[in-house]
Amino acid sequence: MQPSKPDLTSSWTLEKNDLNSCFGCGACVVACHLENNVPVVGKNEVLRYHDMHWLRIDRYYVTDEKNPDNLKAVVFQPMLCQHCDNAPCENVCPVAATMHSSEGINQMAYNRCIGTRYCANNCPYKVRRFNWGDYTGASTHGRLGPSSGVGELNEVVHQMNDELTRMVLNPDVVTRSRGVMEKCTFCVQRTQAGKLKAKMENRPITGDEVQTACAQACPTNAIVFGNVNDNTSTVSKIRNENQRRVFYVLEQIHTLPNVNYLAKIRNTDELIAAEDNANE
Repeated sequence: MQPSKPDLTSSWTLEKNDLNSCFGCGACVVACHLENNVPVVGKNEVLRYHDMHWLRIDRYYVTDEKNPDNLKAVVFQPMLCQHCDNAPCENVCPVAATMHSSEGINQMAYNRCIGTRYCANNCPYKVRRFNWGDYTGASTHGRLGPSSGVGELNEVVHQMNDELTRMVLNPDVVTRSRGVMEKCTFCVQRTQAGKLKAKMENRPITGDEVQTACAQACPTNAIVFGNVNDNTSTVSKIRNENQRRVFYVLEQIHTLPNVNYLAKIRNTDELIAAEDNANE
């Protein structure tokens, strides 16, 4: 029997509001790296599929079926951990290093992870990242490059371990060691800080009080974060006002994601008029 979404006091969700607004600038990706101490691995490691982005921008190209070279439009879709309520990654971890919080967040226990990568293989969204190298300051002489040998200096790792570079790391977020899986956490450190502030002020936390780094950095407000169970929150209002546009990625496999998107809307009349003018 498939589980249904739990009715929680706080259920944090990320709303892509919306694909009309996202133009693929990548500011959210940079903000995520800075906020969560995500390592920069360099071009060689990206070529080996060892990139560490918690958040990526997927591009979908709209072309003519009969003429694939006729590019009509490009759609940008931010893709991150969907924080599924029925997460496939949680069931396969042999040491319970990834589990679900009471607030609907799929969280990681880094000190528990033994690096089996079962979770990454079982994730249908391919958003979990494995630390192939040591970016925590242990050694700058590693086997990261395609032709790296013993004792050969890896410049990217050396820069990440440089004392000056490490001064810009966020002290609220732990750095992960080699052999550990990591992914988007919905900036849980910001959520905890907001809850602590509300507790000190003897009041409940509001639905819009916490912002993730990606939502804060987005120049077009394409990303909105908040408590969906709070009817006064922006996320809840957007979802209620755009019910026909709301969709979930791979909704048919019943992962029950907590990240939803608003479908892109096009003015088909303008497209038809443009085609008619081109044919005349």
